[in-house]
Amino acid sequence: MINNYELYKVFYWAAKTGSLTQAAKTLYLTQPSVSHAIKQLEDSFGLILFYRNSKGVELTQEGAVLYSYIEKSQILISLAEEKMAALKNLDNGELRIGGSDSLFKHYVLPYLEDFHEKHPGIKLHLNHGTTPEVISFLKEGRIDLGVVRMPIVDSQLEVRESFQLQDCFVAGARYAELKDMVLSLEMLLKYPIILFSRNSRARMAITEIFQSYGYTIKPEIEVGSVDLLIEFARRGLGISYVTREFVSKELEEGSLFEIQLDVPLPPSHVGIMTMRNMPLTSAASRFIELVR
Repeated sequence: MINNYELYKVFYWAAKTGSLTQAAKTLYLTQPSVSHAIKQLEDSFGLILFYRNSKGVELTQEGAVLYSYIEKSQILISLAEEKMAALKNLDNGELRIGGSDSLFKHYVLPYLEDFHEKHPGIKLHLNHGTTPEVISFLKEGRIDLGVVRMPIVDSQLEVRESFQLQDCFVAGARYAELKDMVLSLEMLLKYPIILFSRNSRARMAITEIFQSYGYTIKPEIEVGSVDLLIEFARRGLGISYVTREFVSKELEEGSLFEIQLDVPLPPSHVGIMTMRNMPLTSAASRFIELVR
């Protein structure tokens, strides 16, 4: 049995127009090519599909049965083509992004606003999680891309660096005596420290920094969000390790101040993470272009 979409397409247009000549014009074929395609289809089924008459062609009873199915498939194919064109033009579709609450709020949000204004037909889906969780989301196909702190070492992933951040220690009025002091890491560890949860990239980074100087940092309080890091420091519950860009408002208004250290804290980098060698959706590609 011949299973050739092109033959069915010729059959569809011949039946729809009632004319082999019109079918040939629609499909940019010659009339002999159309006649040959119809003959191939009839031979494959062992049935006559058209009566020839002076006006053109007319479906036989068997041809009408075939047309009732082919018409439905042709409509679905046309709808699929329209859907693909809409996705390409970003008229509709979805964009699925994974990242932490803090990166969404302080870094990704302005880009999402811009993207949504340009492409209101694209639905936005945000999946919150730590870096290991976002990596899992991506590998499971639950998101199109992840916004994470670097470095990420994984042969399955591709990470495009897009932004630099500077982490620091901050405190509130309760520790005002430290404002004009430069502390060593040893001196800092005498105060209650507030850190992000253990599996966050920021927590791993500060742990490694202290270890490189021969110290172990043990927080008195662990929290799961940047907002809590900020609020706990404001209320004097300890000294928080937080991204400077995320507390710019508090530093400017004076409700928090930065602790000065006698060693530099290296900057961290934010990257856009995708699956290596996997095609991106049009929406994901456009968002990455916008961010970069």
